[in-house]
Amino acid sequence: MSEKKQIGKILLRQRALHPDQLERALAEHGPGRLASRLARDGTITDVAALKALSEQHGIPGIDLSQICLRLDHLDLLPREIAEKHRILPVLERDDRLFVAMADPREKNVIDELEFVTGKRVYPYVALESALLRVIEQAYTQKAQGDAYLIGPNCPSELLARLGLGPTGAPSEQAPPSELALTATDDIGSPGVVVDDDVDSASRADDIEERDFGELSRDVSVVTEIKEDGVPLPAGAKTILVVDDEEEIRKMLVRLLSRAGYRVLEADRGMLALRLVKEHTPDLIVLDAMLPEVHGFEIARRIKHSERYKHVPIIMVSAVYRGWRYAEDLKQSCGVDHFIEKPFRIADVVRAVEACLNEPQPARDTDRDLSAEAEQALNAGIAAYRAGDIDVAIEHLKRGIGIDPLAFRLHFHLGLLQGKKGQVFAAIAALEAAVETNGQHFAALKNLAILYQKAGFRNRAVEMWERALPLAPDETTRQSIRQHLLKLL
Repeated sequence: MSEKKQIGKILLRQRALHPDQLERALAEHGPGRLASRLARDGTITDVAALKALSEQHGIPGIDLSQICLRLDHLDLLPREIAEKHRILPVLERDDRLFVAMADPREKNVIDELEFVTGKRVYPYVALESALLRVIEQAYTQKAQGDAYLIGPNCPSELLARLGLGPTGAPSEQAPPSELALTATDDIGSPGVVVDDDVDSASRADDIEERDFGELSRDVSVVTEIKEDGVPLPAGAKTILVVDDEEEIRKMLVRLLSRAGYRVLEADRGMLALRLVKEHTPDLIVLDAMLPEVHGFEIARRIKHSERYKHVPIIMVSAVYRGWRYAEDLKQSCGVDHFIEKPFRIADVVRAVEACLNEPQPARDTDRDLSAEAEQALNAGIAAYRAGDIDVAIEHLKRGIGIDPLAFRLHFHLGLLQGKKGQVFAAIAALEAAVETNGQHFAALKNLAILYQKAGFRNRAVEMWERALPLAPDETTRQSIRQHLLKLL
């Protein structure tokens, strides 16, 4: 089915368009995005068009007339890239970046943006004509020194909360310290539009009390998914090679094995994380663009932890060229060396020898980091049982800082943040849990619910499908099947 006919059927089902109007639209409009064109000429409302696009792409739509955009977020994306790919950063928060896109199927653009920013990117679909207009306006205003772009329909309560007037200038009532744009983590954020089926399905579920679970003693052991042990020779240092290109990976394995190293290999991000946890290698040779979990995300978790920060990382990739220099990557992700593909064998050998011979950060051998991580989990659950969720969250975050690969710390953090309504923070925590342990039903189920609440239909379906065979009983499996029918 063509894209035009698909979006037309969605508009008919949502009663946004009469059959006669659709027939005329299909005849009159040439190739292009039908929903955007119909909204532009007034045949349907912008909200109806965005709901149709949300259903078509399985992600939320964003009404750009309602946004309050901090223009310093545009530093993350050159204007020529924004115009070429019709993509606009609308919000940056911690390690997350929210963008408006005319065509969110351009996954390569999302992947590259995640790579160069080191942030997890959440795309929203926007009407193309509105997006191009706002891109031009935003970058022009930024060049003129403005701090904000205020949409014509931006809710007054949002401006009041930010201490801004209708033009984006600070209001007299708000002190400068309050002028920081923060993301609202609920589905009712201004400008966010989701299709009707996702909206109704997301209201039907919530995180259940029983899903919080009981304290487990295997906080630092991924026993449920541990694969057969890899036989390794004794004595030599261990190097983990991570690359999804088999030819390159096998070449590096042969090269390093002949050089006398013990070599582990992984072709995807989740397996790499498991091997780091199970073997704590002396060095990692890491591709930047990987299935499941990007290399920069793996590097950031390792280098920002107390338990693994001493492990040197050599990152290899060809993606960054033309966007950022290798030094930027070293600073943002903590990698020790960067090698551009295609590379010479001698470059890899020199980098490996340099990393293994360089003095590494001192390891505190007197500390039992595994025990400290478990103590943080204990303290977090105790605080939760006592009714203090905020304190519980802080304990769990402290534990993750010690051991970022501990499944239960991420799992419980995601549940608590979900209970607090911090949808995207909870998604990030549960994604990290699932990356470490992809066989945990409650983690997958709650991640599916959170994706629904955020309007990401396709991701919710994917998590429900992964959770289905892991459900504890046939009643639960049947319930999931019925739920999937609402979304598919």
